Amino acid sequence: MPEEGPFTGTRASLRTYQVPDWFRDAKFGMWAHWGPQSAVEYGDWYARLMYLQGSDQYNYHVEHYGHPSKFGFKDTIPMWKAEKFDPAHLVKLYKNAGARYFMTMGVHHDNFDLWNSKHNRWNAVNMGPGIDIVGAWRKAVRDEGLRFAISEHLWITYKWYSVAHGSDLTGPLAGVPYDGSDPASKDLYVDSDEVWAGDVEWNEDQIPNWWKRHWHDRITDLIDQHEPDLLYSDGSLPFEDYGYSVVSHLYNTSARRNGGKVDAVYCSKRDRDSQQGLCVLDRERGVLDDILPRPWQTDTCIGEWHYKRGTRYKTPKMVVDMLVDIVSKNGNLMLNVPLPASGMPDPEELEVVAEITAWMAVNSEGIHGSRPWKKFGEGAPVQSSDQSSKAFNENSRRTLDANDVRFTTKGDVLYAFVMGKPEFRTIIRSLATDTALKVGRVTSVELVGHDGKLTWTQDQAGLTINIPDELPTRHAVAFRIRGAV
Repeated sequence: MPEEGPFTGTRASLRTYQVPDWFRDAKFGMWAHWGPQSAVEYGDWYARLMYLQGSDQYNYHVEHYGHPSKFGFKDTIPMWKAEKFDPAHLVKLYKNAGARYFMTMGVHHDNFDLWNSKHNRWNAVNMGPGIDIVGAWRKAVRDEGLRFAISEHLWITYKWYSVAHGSDLTGPLAGVPYDGSDPASKDLYVDSDEVWAGDVEWNEDQIPNWWKRHWHDRITDLIDQHEPDLLYSDGSLPFEDYGYSVVSHLYNTSARRNGGKVDAVYCSKRDRDSQQGLCVLDRERGVLDDILPRPWQTDTCIGEWHYKRGTRYKTPKMVVDMLVDIVSKNGNLMLNVPLPASGMPDPEELEVVAEITAWMAVNSEGIHGSRPWKKFGEGAPVQSSDQSSKAFNENSRRTLDANDVRFTTKGDVLYAFVMGKPEFRTIIRSLATDTALKVGRVTSVELVGHDGKLTWTQDQAGLTINIPDELPTRHAVAFRIRGAV
C-alpha cells in the first residue's frame, strides 16, 4: 500500500514539493550503469538491438552466440557473474573523486531486476550473480555516508522489448520467431500485442493498463526494500496517476524516516514536471545554456551507457569542464562509469577517475555547497542556438579554453574558474568596476591550491590577475575572490 504522508498521489499535492538541501549541495554524483546487458560487453541496448536484423549488435550476436531464435538474451544472463564486484572499494573510490551521491541501476529496459524482486523472477538474486546488487551498493553507500540513488528504466519496456517477439525479414531463417515468443520466458520479454521494430516511441500510447499497474508495483517494491534518497526515471514521470502514486510514495516514505522532512529527490526528463515543482529536471547528455532557478541534473557517461570493449572515453578535461559549467548554472552532474561484466572498471576508466580525484582534491571547495552567482560565466557561445538547452547536446559543444570563465559562490567568496590554462595573466571582464552587474570592490584574490600571493588589479577593463609559473591542477583553475559578491 502507498505510504501515507504529506503527499496524496496527485499532481496538485506534488506541486508543494521542495528540493532538499543535500541535493543542492552535493553537485556531483556517480553511477554504475551495470546489469545483465553488461555480460556481452558490447554496448548499450544490447537486449533490444540483438533482435533487429542488420544492426551491429544483431550481427555480433549471430557471429558469437548464434541466431536469436536459438540463443536469445535470456541465454546471456548466466554470463554475468560479477566475479570482481567490490562495492565497498568502488564507493570509496568515487567518494574520493568528490561524489556526494551514488546511483545504481535498479532495472533497465531489459526487464531484469537487480534486487530481490517480489514481482519478477528475472532478478539478480535468482540468476546471474546470485546477489541483491542494489542491496550491496546500498550498504556500501550508507557505510561511506553518501546519499543513495537508484535508476529505473522499466516503464517503456513494454514497447522497447517487443522486438524479441519478431523474426528475421530476410535470409534462411526469415519468419522463424525469436526466442521472445517462447511461452517459457514470455514474462521476461513482455508479451506485447505489437512489435515496435523501428525507433521506440517514447510515449505512453498503446501501453496497456496492466503494464502500468505492474510497473507501479515493481517500483514501489524497489522503494520499500531499498529506501533511495533519489529515484531517477529514464524519461518522463510516466503513467499519470500511477506515476504520481510512485513519486508520492517515495516522498512520503522519506518523510516517515526523517521526522516529517521530505529528503528524497525524483528526477524526470520532462520540463513540465520540474517546472510545476513535482521533481528535479534531468537532462540526458545535455547542458543548459543559463542558470535555472531550480536545481537540475545532467546525466552522462564517460563512454557508452553499458560497457563496450574498446570504447573511447571522455577525457578528464571534458568531465571537469562539464562539471564546472553545470554547477555554475545551478545543476548537478551524474557521471556513469560503466562496469564490465566482472564489476571492476577497466584501467582506462580508472585513469579518468584518478584525474577527476586529483582535480577535486584541490578545487572541491568551489563546487560542493556552492550556489550560482549573478551570471554563470563569460566567453564566446559554447554551442549554436538551435542546440541550446537540449538533451544530447554535449557533443555539439566547443571545447572550453582560457577565455572561458565560470562562476560559483559560497558565503562571501566568489569562485572564478578559468577553463583553460591561463598564461601570464587572465582578465575576468565581469569583475570590471563599471559593469551593470554592480560588482563590489575586490579585496583579495587567491589561486585555490596555491600558497603564494598573487598580484592583481581591478579597473574598468576587469579583474586582471598575474598568473604564477606553476598551476595547482592540469584542468580548470579556480580563483578565490572576496569583495565582489
